[in-house]
Amino acid sequence: MGKGFFEVPIAVNEPIKSYAPGSPEREEVLTTYKKMFKSTVEVPLYINGKSVKTGNTKTMSPPHDHKHVLGSYHKAEKKHITDAIATALEARKSWANMPWEQRAGIFLRAAELLAGPYRARINAATMLAQSKNIYQAEIDAACELIDFLRFNVQYMTEIYAEQPESTSGAWNRLEYRPLEGFIYAITPFNFTAIAANLPASAALMGNVVLWKPSDSQVYSAKVILDVFKEAGVPPGVINMVMGDPVMITDTILASPDFSGIHFTGSTHVFKNIWQKIGTNIHNYKTYPRIVGETGGKDFIVAHKSSNAKQVATAISRGAFEFQGQKCSAASRCYISKSIWKDVKKEVIADVNSFKMGSPEDMNNFITAVIHEGSFDKLAKYIDQAKKDKKAEIIVGGGYDKSKGYFIEPTVIVTEDPKYTTMCTELFGPVVTIYVFEDKDWEKTLHLVDETSEYALTGAVFSEDRYALEKAVRVLENAAGNFYINDKPTGAVVGQQPFGGARASGTNDKAGSKLNLLRWISPRMVKETFVSPSDYRYPFLG
Repeated sequence: MGKGFFEVPIAVNEPIKSYAPGSPEREEVLTTYKKMFKSTVEVPLYINGKSVKTGNTKTMSPPHDHKHVLGSYHKAEKKHITDAIATALEARKSWANMPWEQRAGIFLRAAELLAGPYRARINAATMLAQSKNIYQAEIDAACELIDFLRFNVQYMTEIYAEQPESTSGAWNRLEYRPLEGFIYAITPFNFTAIAANLPASAALMGNVVLWKPSDSQVYSAKVILDVFKEAGVPPGVINMVMGDPVMITDTILASPDFSGIHFTGSTHVFKNIWQKIGTNIHNYKTYPRIVGETGGKDFIVAHKSSNAKQVATAISRGAFEFQGQKCSAASRCYISKSIWKDVKKEVIADVNSFKMGSPEDMNNFITAVIHEGSFDKLAKYIDQAKKDKKAEIIVGGGYDKSKGYFIEPTVIVTEDPKYTTMCTELFGPVVTIYVFEDKDWEKTLHLVDETSEYALTGAVFSEDRYALEKAVRVLENAAGNFYINDKPTGAVVGQQPFGGARASGTNDKAGSKLNLLRWISPRMVKETFVSPSDYRYPFLG
């Protein structure tokens, strides 16, 4: 086999298509959406390159049309999980030893399949089963996923190129091995790109993976799996299992070959998994890597010098895009009193202009929340706000689940900065605003920092550089992704590595080399060219 120091294509961010009326991409995705809506699919488990049908199935429906059935997926029993572990470990023998450029070729091909022949399909699947409008689907399921695949390949080569110094008498080199064992990837419903990246990033570095997608994202997960298969991911490298999350997790964490978890989901679940790993620590062959991105109670804080229209737009986009179901979504805002009247006017006008309904109608900015459980929780908080004297709903507040799980974008204003919706993660189209006195800028910054257990994203608006500098300093630990004069959502791979600390996760920054470093175990090799033959050192005389 030929050898060489190979260079991969330089990664560039995938351009976002406009889907403007009359554009070919708009027509293609609508045609694909309608075809997929009228069809039904059956999603089996995927273990060692084989489809496994268990007979224990659950149906899939669009959140915006929950009586319509898109298909069903099969649920695993314990024996399927133990089989997936065994076959993954067997696949590791070949996969871990595959030359890195061959692994790179597979995932670069996956990126091009998504950019071309699979683009309409992955977007339509995300629109259908996760109720994203076309723009939210495009920036997630197409562009961000393509970016993850391309940039991760580039980051992998940069990692491998980082080598220690050597001398004329000894050659020092670092080998970047995959972890010994297998990785468990647990992925969320809200980002198709995250669902693919969590197993793919670990696999790229030579690991084998058991992947459990969210029950609410299996439909587009099947498309991801189809892309990986066509791109050439070998059998056993990425195994997809669905079913009882407790059974699956407990079975996986009981294996001595468990070597790491790549997680995005709720803080409570992640802490429980961490606790179980600790309980089992004496059973493992190696210390497992624990990587997680969890919840957020993300903020916007606006100084009196801010541009009211810009602040309002940040709230309207940051709080309500994808129905606020982003871990980075703005859900608590602190607005200086002197600009509040103008901000309020603009936000109310924005929300009243939103159209809501199926993502098939591309005039709709807002669609449905993910499932009935989310709907009921949000409705409860909205109803409570209607009753509480310390809260006022200034726009929105309606909801209806007769056809789909539709919650009106809702803005609550409170006189209590510790009001429940200022502190609790809701994960929906509800934002709460607290208006502070202009003179209390620094006091309010400390309030922002102390109010939430989370530290994922946050934004500060100001035209006063001294005020900005103070905000950056006081809020140093309040957000892993911090935005100045911008909304707190929309991190781009290769530009804003994403992740937070405190109760928001391990801050291992998806979309950067930092994340990939978690999936390797370096081996230092020193080769001495002429070995000493006498133990005596000069100091002995």
